[in-house]
Amino acid sequence: MPRRPVNVHSAYHAHVYFDADTVDQARALCEEAGRRFKVAVGRVHEKNVGPHPRWSCQLAFSAAEFERLVPWLEAHRNGLDILVHGLSGDALRDHTEYAYWLGQDWPLDLEALR
Repeated sequence: MPRRPVNVHSAYHAHVYFDADTVDQARALCEEAGRRFKVAVGRVHEKNVGPHPRWSCQLAFSAAEFERLVPWLEAHRNGLDILVHGLSGDALRDHTEYAYWLGQDWPLDLEALR
């Protein structure tokens, strides 16, 4: 099971990354997460948004869902890469110090967070 970042937060985001070949897979994963867990499912962005270097869909969830949702994402991501990070109010730290990856990590556009 993935370890929670050192600094525990009350809320988190998971950004599911995909491309044109895996958009349907990502959409299905996010929709299923929305049915199974108390998460807010964001739009499926078929373009790069914010600091994210790939197309993505955001899942927003509370710390209460962390221990159930994150292991489920790891088990069901089927090769998709997912950035998980806490929400501290400092977007730069959230996407660096308070972040970790399920799958491959991608370099973020940190200038978009400054």
